[in-house]
Amino acid sequence: MATIKDIAQLAGVSPATVSRVLNYDQELSVGDETKKKIFETAEELNYTKFKKNQPLEKQTIRLVQWFNDQEELADIYYLSIRLGIEHKAEELGYTLFKEPLDQLTDKAADGTIALGKFDQKQIESLSKLKGKLLFTDFDASAVGFDSLVIDFSQSVDLVLEQLLKEGHQQIGILTGVEHTKGSEQPLADPRYDLFKQKMTEMKLFNEEFVIKAPFSVESGYQEMLNFLDSGHPLPDALFASSDALAIGAMRALQERGIQIPNDLSIIGFNDVSVAKYVSPPLSTIKVYTEWMGELAVSTVAELIKEEAPVPRKIMLATELINRSSTKRIR
Repeated sequence: MATIKDIAQLAGVSPATVSRVLNYDQELSVGDETKKKIFETAEELNYTKFKKNQPLEKQTIRLVQWFNDQEELADIYYLSIRLGIEHKAEELGYTLFKEPLDQLTDKAADGTIALGKFDQKQIESLSKLKGKLLFTDFDASAVGFDSLVIDFSQSVDLVLEQLLKEGHQQIGILTGVEHTKGSEQPLADPRYDLFKQKMTEMKLFNEEFVIKAPFSVESGYQEMLNFLDSGHPLPDALFASSDALAIGAMRALQERGIQIPNDLSIIGFNDVSVAKYVSPPLSTIKVYTEWMGELAVSTVAELIKEEAPVPRKIMLATELINRSSTKRIR
């Protein structure tokens, strides 16, 4: 993997600055542009190239983003998918232009990739755009649109299998709180729903071990502190719905003298590049985000080229990456 020194050299900053940015050091005073450059460089250096497709006829693709630049820095999951989209579009010679969700234009495009979470009104607005439409990281197949999504059920199975194998029985979850833009409609966290279902079936679910926080490092940190201050007992292990939440929680736990993984094991979700550089390195569910972005472009290209009789839903599997934040207790 790329080292902190490699990232620093390409980003034009010191290794110490890279280390502190990747560990979300709240006392570091650097601008968002510097942070963005460091995160993007880390993603680029850890980016895995997959088999190249042959170039197709030049097409124009619109990328609709629901996260702005600052929100991408709070949880770089969408930054990583965006980079995959940009790489694939460049590789295939496509013209790619980006528009925020609240600033859609009638500019012509052969296809649109809608990246993020959307309410019914927003889906209707997107459906009026000319050209093919693919929702990415959002399942709109039930309302008739092509969708590219993660297999969350398989992902949660991987988490529970690992933690149970290590002897953990008291397993908590740090679940993500999320809303659509504009209408602020609450979005269910499928990881939590599946975790609760599977743990209940095993008679292991404990409501006391549920922590809820918006998807960011700072929220994970604050809500973990609140949990520790509440007097609730500490679980043996914690599953966080994103690496950002996990990293924030780890910082809070370590501040209170709780050792990871000796006192508590933790598994994140996404395997963003930052997960390798925190201390201890974070065990996590790897979502192949860059490849997901690439696949979004390839899928839109197929949709443009050939009419399909029904919408397709492409579900991507994940992989458990074991690092140093969990340990066997029995």
